[in-house]
Amino acid sequence: MIGGEPVIEYMNVPARHPVREVWSQAWPTVLTMLSFTVMQFVDSLMVSKVGPLEVAAQGNGGIWAFTPQSFLFGFLSVVNTFVAQSVGAGRRDAIAGYGWAGVHLALASWVVVMIPWSLALPWFFESLGHSPELCALELQYALVLSYGSIAGLVGKAMSNFFFGLQRPRLITVAAISGNVVNVLLNYVLIYGEKGPEDWGWPGVPGVPALGVYGAAIATVCGTLVEACVPLAVFLFGRLAKELDTWHAARPKASSLRGLMRLGWPVSVQFGNEIICWAIFMTVLVGHFGEFHLTAGWSTLRYMHLSFMPAVGFSVATTALVGRYIGAGKPDLAANRAHWALGMAIVYMTVCGLAMAIWRDSLVGVFVDADDAAVAAEVITIGSRLMICAAIFQTFDAIGIVYTGALRGAGDTLVPGVATIVLSWSLIVALGAWLAWNRPDWTSVGPWVGASLYIIVYGVWMALRFERGAWRRIRLLEPIASAR
Repeated sequence: MIGGEPVIEYMNVPARHPVREVWSQAWPTVLTMLSFTVMQFVDSLMVSKVGPLEVAAQGNGGIWAFTPQSFLFGFLSVVNTFVAQSVGAGRRDAIAGYGWAGVHLALASWVVVMIPWSLALPWFFESLGHSPELCALELQYALVLSYGSIAGLVGKAMSNFFFGLQRPRLITVAAISGNVVNVLLNYVLIYGEKGPEDWGWPGVPGVPALGVYGAAIATVCGTLVEACVPLAVFLFGRLAKELDTWHAARPKASSLRGLMRLGWPVSVQFGNEIICWAIFMTVLVGHFGEFHLTAGWSTLRYMHLSFMPAVGFSVATTALVGRYIGAGKPDLAANRAHWALGMAIVYMTVCGLAMAIWRDSLVGVFVDADDAAVAAEVITIGSRLMICAAIFQTFDAIGIVYTGALRGAGDTLVPGVATIVLSWSLIVALGAWLAWNRPDWTSVGPWVGASLYIIVYGVWMALRFERGAWRRIRLLEPIASAR
């Protein structure tokens, strides 16, 4: 059973009205992605009560801890594609094997990639040339997230498994549970026994105030809860019996090869983009000082609130496109992608308008400096950056959803190459040129390059999908021949 429906009956369920079908798949996924974003947003908001330097440290530490994970998430994301296409094709016996392949890959990659990266982090942050105080805070945050990444990796495998099953509500429950744990532990560990002084709320007696370090511990604990909920459902109860989950537990070369073959372009795409954004923030924006870093990370937090729900639409689109491709119905796959795109465009366009209209007030939420001049400077910088972010919101929706649609069809190589070329040429190269040749633009210069990247990427992905090369891909044929 999956959510009360036997798996084999769900595979044959007739198509519903496209709006209802897309929304029923998308809203739990959107809430899941929004829940993850709220976790980051709340972390930053609560850390901002400690000081603006801590906001910059949390952003820098978090993105460099996440960078190698983003490569690994690329492989794990295609669990969604394989499970969805197996559901559409009626291959029940293959479904659990892809869930296990994701878990096995998550465990192996933590040992091979994340542990060595954790050991290298002290050297890495020293090489960035930031102030000693900022460097120490960055390292504290990054080390906890990096060593604790096993929870996020297993959670990513499980979330994509249930997305592919077209049953995202369980992941929504898991994400909300993780957020509750994160917020409660944030309050306890960031502020300690003193509590947030300007809120006038009590602290927890006997607990030291750990600041950024405490926020990292809370995030890992919340992520662990988020991973354990779907993992328990995968391993025990009705679902395990229906899919014969334990019978598929042994590592299977064909399933792992499938994830690696389809996933490596996605891995390169995910990881490359995160590296470019990390360089963009810590090097190009960081070139202009800590006020620009604080303003930049404040802007990015609102960008996350905007684009992560669109990522939810993208993940839902991957599952729906994969299901209809597996069932041999590419026209319905394209139709569902277009409906999802329309919903995401409406949402992100509204977000862009809000960023433009209330930019000063929005940035001010993350500024809790005692010095009024410092607060005014950060808000002034941030308001300019919010204008840049507002301009590209609609194009970001287009790129995000079409990427998910192409991934559901198994079209990952060409989009991955396009991401590499565009991100390095526009985010990094153009951003660096503007930073060093137009210093009068300050950090707005790199943001112009990043904005142009998102606009061009959205247009390119739309053209790639609408030209229809994805219709000729036959992803499940190698699986059939390997069995």
